[in-house]
Amino acid sequence: MADKRKQGFHTVESNVEEMEEKIRRHRRRIVIWVFAIFLIIAISIGAAGIYFQLKEYTDYEVITEILRSDSEATQYETFAGNILRYNNDGAFYADRSDNLIWNQAYEMLNPMVDTCENYAVVADKQGTQLYIMNTIGVQGEIETNKPIESVCVANQGIVAILTQEEGTSYLELYNKNGENIASGEIHMENSGYPLDIALSNDANKLAVSILDVSMGKARTTIAFYNFGSVGQNEIDNIVSSYTYPDTVVPEISFITNDILIAFGDSQVILFEGTQKPEESLKIKLEKEVKSVFYDNEYFGLVYGKGDSKDTHIMQIYDTSGKMRLEKDFKMPYQQVEFLSNHEICMTEDTMCEIYTLRGVKKFSHTFDVPIHKVLSGKTDWNYTLILDGAMDEVKLK
Repeated sequence: MADKRKQGFHTVESNVEEMEEKIRRHRRRIVIWVFAIFLIIAISIGAAGIYFQLKEYTDYEVITEILRSDSEATQYETFAGNILRYNNDGAFYADRSDNLIWNQAYEMLNPMVDTCENYAVVADKQGTQLYIMNTIGVQGEIETNKPIESVCVANQGIVAILTQEEGTSYLELYNKNGENIASGEIHMENSGYPLDIALSNDANKLAVSILDVSMGKARTTIAFYNFGSVGQNEIDNIVSSYTYPDTVVPEISFITNDILIAFGDSQVILFEGTQKPEESLKIKLEKEVKSVFYDNEYFGLVYGKGDSKDTHIMQIYDTSGKMRLEKDFKMPYQQVEFLSNHEICMTEDTMCEIYTLRGVKKFSHTFDVPIHKVLSGKTDWNYTLILDGAMDEVKLK
């Protein structure tokens, strides 16, 4: 008998809820897998970042090398992102590829430099000659009639000059054209001996650290002059002053336009104010400080460690007085400074070490020739090294 089973299309019963649940489970699995993959990638990137942040580099590869033939007396400063080198015979301003931007010949026995944004001044300490420069070239020349003790420049080319002669100190302000715009005198028998001066970026405020030993004990007065409308209402333009008994303050500096830092032998003092600077912070020094260094956001102190002649202690503070780092290190050093990326660089003859603000020793190397200057580069691993006979752009490895 013939098979009479139905042929062609027929309906199949299905559970719609069960199918929707399967779809939801499938979608959840996809989301979980995608999340897991992104989590693995994020963890890998984070781990790699931590690894590179904590890694100490001891070698480098040279990307470009430029041969140099500077004299042994040549000194180097970073100026507006490029390199200012100077010696007894002249100053030379070049970019990091050593392309000369300008140069100025002179004869100085002891040249010293100060910079502020796009202006620099080169002066002959104990001499009478100084030059005012910007990133284009020399803007002015001044010849004083008394020996120069200290000099500062502001961001529009105004310079403050401290000179001394026969028991009297003279404070003078000149514009970049060499015109005298303010002056004053400090008589040592009455006021004391000026140790340092500092000029604010806008040239509106001038600070002077004055040491007085007339009472048989050392004391330092830090006086603030204001050359704007506020100072015109005060005697001799002095808008504030602070005296510190049993303290010598040999170095002061405006680290921003409105913040001055004073490094004394027993304390570090910060002052703040747009017109009349006031004391904002004091840090007592329990031990003798070997070195101080600073930039516009941080300042650093280096102490010798009492239990070891070969070990130093480095402390880094921000301008609010918060200690950001305390670190021991053993390298003997001649120079310590902040790089433009706020890393701490130490050099000594052929040795160099670089630390991050987290206290990680990022780079340590002993070169075959003396190293004079280190400049941070475009990335965290690029630097420019000024060595005897060469300037190398390098990448750490």
